[in-house]
Amino acid sequence: MAKQTAVDVAAQQRAREQAEVEQAFMKGVSTLRDLIAPSSIEIHSSYFRLGTKYGRTLYVYGYPRQIYTGWLSSLINIDEVLDVSMYVYPVDSQVVLNNLRKKVTQLEASTSINNEKGKTRDPALEAAINDAEELRDQIQLGAERFFRFGLYVTLWADSLDELNFVQNKIETLFGQQLVFSKVASSQQEQGLNSTIPQMSDQLQIRRNMNTGAISTSFPFTSADLTDNTGILYGINMHNNGLVIFDRYRLENANMVVFAKSGAGKSFTVKLEALRSMMLGTEVIIIDPENEYQKLAEAVGGSYVHLSLNSNTRINPFDLPRVIDSDEAEDALRANLVTLHGLFRLMLGGTQIAANGTAMAALTPVEEADLDQALIDTYARVGITSDPLTHHSPPPVISDLYDTLLHMGGSGPQLAQRLRKYTTGTFAGIFSQQSNIDINNPMVVFNIRDLEDELRPIAMYIVLSHIWNITRTDQKKRMLIVDEAWQLMKYDDSANFLFSLAKRARKYYLGLTTITQDVEDFIGSKMGRAIVANSSMQLLLKQSASAVDVLSDVFKLTEEEKKRLANFPIGQGLFFAGQSHVHINIQASPTEQQLITTNPQAAVQGNGNP
Repeated sequence: MAKQTAVDVAAQQRAREQAEVEQAFMKGVSTLRDLIAPSSIEIHSSYFRLGTKYGRTLYVYGYPRQIYTGWLSSLINIDEVLDVSMYVYPVDSQVVLNNLRKKVTQLEASTSINNEKGKTRDPALEAAINDAEELRDQIQLGAERFFRFGLYVTLWADSLDELNFVQNKIETLFGQQLVFSKVASSQQEQGLNSTIPQMSDQLQIRRNMNTGAISTSFPFTSADLTDNTGILYGINMHNNGLVIFDRYRLENANMVVFAKSGAGKSFTVKLEALRSMMLGTEVIIIDPENEYQKLAEAVGGSYVHLSLNSNTRINPFDLPRVIDSDEAEDALRANLVTLHGLFRLMLGGTQIAANGTAMAALTPVEEADLDQALIDTYARVGITSDPLTHHSPPPVISDLYDTLLHMGGSGPQLAQRLRKYTTGTFAGIFSQQSNIDINNPMVVFNIRDLEDELRPIAMYIVLSHIWNITRTDQKKRMLIVDEAWQLMKYDDSANFLFSLAKRARKYYLGLTTITQDVEDFIGSKMGRAIVANSSMQLLLKQSASAVDVLSDVFKLTEEEKKRLANFPIGQGLFFAGQSHVHINIQASPTEQQLITTNPQAAVQGNGNP
């Protein structure tokens, strides 16, 4: 018996020792709840402190008679840390109808008493009766339902002063819409519990609302441009979603990009071009600063170098090989109109004066003589309005020079003004038959090495050549015109660019217009028209002087105006149709190395413009 007792005592001693060891071990183990929980919580009458953060809960108690859709957008999109909780409790319709009947009776009784006492009419009382009667009718017909609605907002900050500042901002936003809020005094703990995601309404401060009023409080007000198809443009800074969009699904596929130098506009456009090529889109680029050569070589594209010393030739007299019979008959006439604009540009240009008036380079008589000379020049090589003759080799500028030289009127004088393009300084590049073939997923026309006088002319001729190819062979294409402000300086080239923007959709072409000279571009009539005919716009960081101009055109809010002048590189406002978001353009390291023009960024490969 004694032996058995000794064994039991030893076992109990070992069990106690094991329990003590396990207890000591467990004291040193942290659970997941221990890791994510704040170090402490302090509850005060008008605020609470959670770890190192200060918080304060407000509740909304008053609303205007009418409230409009999107009234919460200013709160949802504010640049502050907030927790917003909305509690919606449906109420049985019969209960509401009984209460409304009693309420209407009370209101009408009050009106009768006031009338008997000879008091003046009470507009608020009459409005209340009308609202109650209208709501009764809607509920009776099943067009409306009734709810109890609670709205609570918890603010967060790093200090009490900052917390008071944020509270003032929120109350100001509410007050502008006649929505009234209060601090949940002596109920901060209940307020915190009501706004954390545990669906516990411990404040229970509610307001009666019908279906229409409740629907205006729909909280997801930030624009979302995520589509099932398209390419990734960047990250939506409102909600950290992806901006995936197909520009060819809009009413037109045109896009304008405005930014100051170094803001990332070329980076963004090259990124879009690279990603669009992956989905089968052909890309054609007019490059005035040699920024696209590296990208073209990386993807196996064609790089067309235009200069007086190069062997590349583009003939402005080329005609499109259109198949459509109606367009075929109109091809010559359309090209004659284009050539009129080109030769006005070559012979001095129709420039826009400071007062907005056009200064013509040709007189009406010279215009008429030039028109006849163009028709005769085509006729001399056998090309007439008959589409069957359009397959003959087209004339060149030297043929037009000979025609002008041997005709009467102002022809010889026009020929002398045109001579520098045939046998003079600028001869060769545009005075011979074309020797280029656009048959590549990416084609870049580099005009950097052309003289300043020739640049707008070259851009005009290249655009005309691309337009003829586009009409001849319709494919999904993107045309990028960099530094488009150079075309806006001349009335004829601005009109031609606008014509492209207006007609591009018919030929499955998306025109991207890039400029850093915002004032000149927007200041011209055609520039504004091009913006109006572009369903997509991208506004990156702007100079202070350009912000006011863009704000007027795009109807920006004060907050957007302030941001537009202070955006970091690669961030901006992205407009697509009726929606616009604050976007951050991001590239992968591989894309970064292909498209960056910043040597330091190319070495680092950090994925930012």
